[in-house]
Amino acid sequence: MGGAYLIMFVIMGVSMYVQWRLKSKFEEYSQVGLSNGMSGKEIAEAMLRANNIFDVRVLSVEGRLTDHYNPQDKTVNLSSDVYYGRSVAAAAVAAHECGHAVQHATAYAWLGFRSQMVPFLSVASRYMQWIILAGVLLINTTAIPLTIGVALFAVTTLFSFITLPVEYDASNRALAWIQKNRVVNEREYIMSADALKWAARTYLVAAIGSLATLLYYVSLLLGRRD
Repeated sequence: MGGAYLIMFVIMGVSMYVQWRLKSKFEEYSQVGLSNGMSGKEIAEAMLRANNIFDVRVLSVEGRLTDHYNPQDKTVNLSSDVYYGRSVAAAAVAAHECGHAVQHATAYAWLGFRSQMVPFLSVASRYMQWIILAGVLLINTTAIPLTIGVALFAVTTLFSFITLPVEYDASNRALAWIQKNRVVNEREYIMSADALKWAARTYLVAAIGSLATLLYYVSLLLGRRD
């Protein structure tokens, strides 16, 4: 058990570091004006048009780092700093979210898998932690609640790993497009790639952390059965 706690502690520390680096990188690159003067909204709309996507809206949403693509209503949602921003960070994020729209339009398999899991996970997430807590408290009486909780957590872990190719592919599409269409110069491209690299690492750390937690719960189950 001590080893499991140590691993989880290390992963938590790495996660905090990656989150800090991500925020610092975006703050840094938000101060670097884009040479072509385009806003995140303009870049997003241009990338959508270039990929013959005309049924996706680009919207402004509140918050920071709240940018996302919603396949349900086909909207690219950009935080105000990205939507109105004319910086390297805004260009990278706007193009990345449009990368998801391109995935959707081209029926990218991994995005389809992830989207199919969302309805189940939205329901399961409401009860999973309570089921796991009940399972831990009742572990010496019955293994049923913890077994159910572990099964639900396994699905969330799978979701985390399916998210990885989706995010990395969206970044690759974004970087290829902004470079090919000269949305950024060479210096700005390097910054954009760096920003998206750190963003992707947050998903990687989250997936590893989810797997470590899952293995911990599995060890509880196996220990109970022994």
